[in-house]
Amino acid sequence: MQTQLAPQFANTPEGIEAARILGKCVHCGFCTATCPTYQILGDELDGPRGRIYLIKQIAEGQAPTEKTRLHLDRCLTCRNCESTCPSGVQYGNLVDIGRKWAEENTPERPIAQRLTRWALKEGLTNPALFNTAMTLGRLVRPLMPSGIKRKIPLTLNKALASSTDPYARPATTHQRKMVLLEGCVQPGMLPNINSATARVLNALKIQLISAPSATCCGALRYHLNDQAGGLDNAKQNIDAWWPLVEGGVEAIVMTASGCGVMVKDYGHLCANDPVYAAKAKKISDLTKDISEILPALQNELVQLVGTDPKSGVVYHPPCTLQHGQQIRGKVEGLLSSIGIGVRLCADSHLCCGSAGTYSVTQPELSEQLRKNKLTHLNAACEESGAEMIVSGNIGCITHLQQDDTPVLHWIEIVDQLVAKSSKAS
Repeated sequence: MQTQLAPQFANTPEGIEAARILGKCVHCGFCTATCPTYQILGDELDGPRGRIYLIKQIAEGQAPTEKTRLHLDRCLTCRNCESTCPSGVQYGNLVDIGRKWAEENTPERPIAQRLTRWALKEGLTNPALFNTAMTLGRLVRPLMPSGIKRKIPLTLNKALASSTDPYARPATTHQRKMVLLEGCVQPGMLPNINSATARVLNALKIQLISAPSATCCGALRYHLNDQAGGLDNAKQNIDAWWPLVEGGVEAIVMTASGCGVMVKDYGHLCANDPVYAAKAKKISDLTKDISEILPALQNELVQLVGTDPKSGVVYHPPCTLQHGQQIRGKVEGLLSSIGIGVRLCADSHLCCGSAGTYSVTQPELSEQLRKNKLTHLNAACEESGAEMIVSGNIGCITHLQQDDTPVLHWIEIVDQLVAKSSKAS
């Protein structure tokens, strides 16, 4: 796809990158077959190919409209299209550029949208404010409608309540050390995920440490078009982790794949920053989802928990893991190696509708995708006899919560088995 950049974009890093990405698109339309919003709405402009055309028009100097912005807003950034594209179009990077251009060149959003987006950016990325809101929300949770109640999960899922302490972390030190991104909402919503990760790694002789001055990964701000704020978050994290990197930590561990895909992109986002480019690339290279770390320790984990058959689960692979990070099969393989039967549901490649703040900014589409996903997940549970659904991203886990079948992070299941084996020994 040939693009003649408008003068205002011709010599900018964003314009040059957009032209390069646009040049790879061959209009084949394979991407529309796996785009969740296109499947629901059936509108070419609500699929990747149509959105690419909209961004191309902006790049060539055509003024975007509020309708342009709407179609770009409706994109989940699930990046399923990247997994499907035979030409390697980096759609995720392109849509970020297009959204920025559309935001800068369209009329100001209605006041309700501006307030909502401001509240999301400022409230969710401020742990003190968010944790206070969660605490207050839990007090009145029984009185709330089910849609809001899902956004205020119990601190510890009832499926785990009898076996683990959500705040207990080992105090043991080990020679091998890794650093954990705590996350901005996960500690307040489901603290057991990070604690379970620390306990499992401790059992495998790895110490998991935190950097107190680390902050939100930046994805939330970045994808709400506060890209400058997202980059500030990224630089704050780089500064927080750098002394630990120099001290020899082996990896920066992500327990939320939505954060992982953002941190792995720091090198790209800071490539033109003379101060942060080299450090950002190193940080990205060190960043690993927990599903990338444990397979290398599979033999040690098997020695701890055995390979005898255990209760099966249905696994929902987050888009940010399978499409954003292109990691597939690792969770299934690891769980299977320790005796846990793993089942994927129909259309497991499609988004559940969480997509960061999408469930708030696009509630109707998000809810339709949620219903579709739960229909398939629950059918897989019924067919396989599994009593739990597991995933690897806080957004998916809270979005898919339901009364009958619990949804957990898969590391919590591993933690349960490690704890059980230690008690038995």
